[in-house]
Amino acid sequence: MRLIHGALGLVFLGVQLTGFAQSDYPNKPIHMVVAWAPASGIDIVMRKLAEPLKEELGQTIVIENKAGAAGALGSAFVANAPADGYTLLFNSAAMNMLAAMGTSTAYKMPESFTPILNVFSSPMVLVAYPGLDVKTPQDLVALAVSKKGDLFYASSGYGAPSHFVAELFRARTGIKATLVPMKSSPEAMMEQISGRVAFHFAVASTALPPAKEGRVKALAVTSKERLSIAPEIPTMEELGYPNFNASYWNGIFGPKGLPQPVVDRLVVAFNKVLLKPEVQEKLISTANVTDASSNAPKFNKLLKDDLQLWSDVVKFAKIKPE
Repeated sequence: MRLIHGALGLVFLGVQLTGFAQSDYPNKPIHMVVAWAPASGIDIVMRKLAEPLKEELGQTIVIENKAGAAGALGSAFVANAPADGYTLLFNSAAMNMLAAMGTSTAYKMPESFTPILNVFSSPMVLVAYPGLDVKTPQDLVALAVSKKGDLFYASSGYGAPSHFVAELFRARTGIKATLVPMKSSPEAMMEQISGRVAFHFAVASTALPPAKEGRVKALAVTSKERLSIAPEIPTMEELGYPNFNASYWNGIFGPKGLPQPVVDRLVVAFNKVLLKPEVQEKLISTANVTDASSNAPKFNKLLKDDLQLWSDVVKFAKIKPE
């Protein structure tokens, strides 16, 4: 009996210590793994969030860039980290796109992670070569029909978000066009400006500067609502393409099994920070969108719906991992 009571006492003590550790979270620096290179869009946002998060959480946010394999390298690192809230992942919808293609990775999406919240969404802009004199997506569709498929479109890489969104457009409209994959978003935009491709879906932060200069024609944006910094560009949905909210998410994950109190603490901290005027200004100026109300259940639903969308696109376009 003494042995049983002793064992129960240890279990009880362990529960107490675990509860204390979670309620005391965080009590040391948090390592935030950004799965993309320094100066990438997602990295710039995280560095803007780091200082106000430090003030909110009372601990330093140590940013570690682990780029490679379209974000899979950093994702795998966090999937294998201890589920204690001190190693987190900041990654994008590329995670779902890799999964939809059936790309072999050292983790499963989303089973290897604890989704925490979506920080912001990055809308895409449908841009066209000005020399084509098209003003709407419908004009572009009519042009593609008249060209009988002899039309080219760019992407920032094979299997990149710009590739997936363009294939979604082709699936919804039935047009034929040939992909010209580039190595980055700026390279794809240069192809667009030169007129070597007819159109492409560019991330808004890349599309808006040349669009405002008249070097490309912005036909529509994939966000639910018009962008405050470019209110003149209509949305795909208001132009007659329902359920075309194809902005890609950028969210925070922990390893599988992250304790709920830790998740809740991070959700509250991030959403408070996202409401700060200086943070809102940065996100808006880089053409990103956030409502500062995401949480784990909402993010889980977003991930599920998003994966289904891109799985359907993969099936339509027969996109295979390289």
